[in-house]
Amino acid sequence: MLGGRPGLTAIGAHDGLSARLGANAGFDLIWASGFEVSAARGVPDANLITMSEHLQQCAMMVDAVSTPVIADCDNGFGNAINAALATRRFEAAGVAGICVEDNVFPKRCSFYEQVSRELTPAAEHALKIRACKEAQRSADFFVIARTEAFIVGAGVAEALDRATRYAEAGADAILVHSKQSTAAELEEFAQLWSLPTPLVAVPTTYDAVPAAQLHALGYRIVIFANQGLRSAIKATERNLALLHRTGRAADLIDDMVPLSRVFELVGVPELNAAEARYLTMPTGEDD
Repeated sequence: MLGGRPGLTAIGAHDGLSARLGANAGFDLIWASGFEVSAARGVPDANLITMSEHLQQCAMMVDAVSTPVIADCDNGFGNAINAALATRRFEAAGVAGICVEDNVFPKRCSFYEQVSRELTPAAEHALKIRACKEAQRSADFFVIARTEAFIVGAGVAEALDRATRYAEAGADAILVHSKQSTAAELEEFAQLWSLPTPLVAVPTTYDAVPAAQLHALGYRIVIFANQGLRSAIKATERNLALLHRTGRAADLIDDMVPLSRVFELVGVPELNAAEARYLTMPTGEDD
């Protein structure tokens, strides 16, 4: 996909339905977001979800769409040995690739305020990336190495050093994270990046920068990591407040899809067709 296009876009998801909505919208990739999966389970994005729990959600997404699913595996659920095991299990589940960041365990969401942040030593994380690449079975499995150097306040030199080490360890792409309101850090980084390893951007805080502009800077994959969930929360809070106030479901008719749309999204027509083919006995035939 990267070879045939100037850039790809991914959308965050947390289950089969949100993945299907993202695929239907036309996104190239589904980002199995640790932020979204944690939020959907009602807990912070702070390594409170186990590898098995996250893998279960990713398997739902893989089953729901033909669009490639990239799993946000935080810091690999532990050290290099944990990350290698995660690689094998996520690959076996049909996930197209994983992303592993250089936050120490337990991580904290990059945008949480007033938390202590510490990065894994660059050499240690490079070995973790190498362990992932050596654990994979298919040559097509995609490992993204993510650096939080800008998130902890380190400069571009630190970010470049870390990214270079991870690329040399075998990473298929480098995700450079930033929490600034502009893409200034990413632009500087891209201008200094000399390796052929593709770059990845996540425009959560610098949300006025379009994907096309990031692609032009050299960020081949742009991930909209949480906009779907945040949109759903706003709509649901508004509608449920209205329903509680009026006590009449009809007041929501204009702000929710009909049941038929839900049936369509979850595959009821396909269910009916399968039942007609496999469960209904043709007239005149016995067993």
